Amino acid sequence: MSDARRSVPVLPTLVVLLAIAVMIGLGVWQLQRRGEKAQALAFAAANPARPSIAFPRLPPVDPAILFRPSSVNCLRVVGWQVEAGRAADGSTGYRHIAQCATGAEGPGVLVAIGVGQKPDDRPQWTGGPVRGWISEEPDHRALLTRIAGKAPPLRPMLIAAAAPPGLKPLAPPSVDDIPNNHLAYAVQWFFFAAVAAIIYILALRRRNIAAGGPPKP
Repeated sequence: MSDARRSVPVLPTLVVLLAIAVMIGLGVWQLQRRGEKAQALAFAAANPARPSIAFPRLPPVDPAILFRPSSVNCLRVVGWQVEAGRAADGSTGYRHIAQCATGAEGPGVLVAIGVGQKPDDRPQWTGGPVRGWISEEPDHRALLTRIAGKAPPLRPMLIAAAAPPGLKPLAPPSVDDIPNNHLAYAVQWFFFAAVAAIIYILALRRRNIAAGGPPKP
């Protein structure tokens, strides 16, 4: 076996090359998803003016029905969560999201009921019929799971068109509120691939120097 063959370990090199190829493939996939997401958002932009449809009970939300008018019947509120939000008048505050039961069993439903000024306030709303627009729950999924495409789907959420006393109505849904981050994810995967290649080349150089061989370019 030649010195050149001894200076480049075959198995580790194949593993690194495979990892780099996977990262590049994920980057290309994110670029493809960017185009698909742009088409879906363009379609969703016209959905608020379309007829009302039944509210989806389970995730994921079909992009074709995102922002369509819909309604739910919240039998009772079983919990609350608070997120930053924007009211219909343009002011900002805290969006109160009710976790509603819709029957004795089943997944229930999320309803963004309105915007308040204090995060610790609890709306005096116990449920009932609600009309609004189909949206998705706030996205708190880990970044790495999202860019790898392994994150669980977001649950459907209704954005209420009217708010109960003490809260401001929420701003109607807009495609501007949904980020299309797939280009950034693609750049990250390409960057990871480049870093992996550089680190492995530097490791080979150090290994060759330590072994007394000439450093490889």
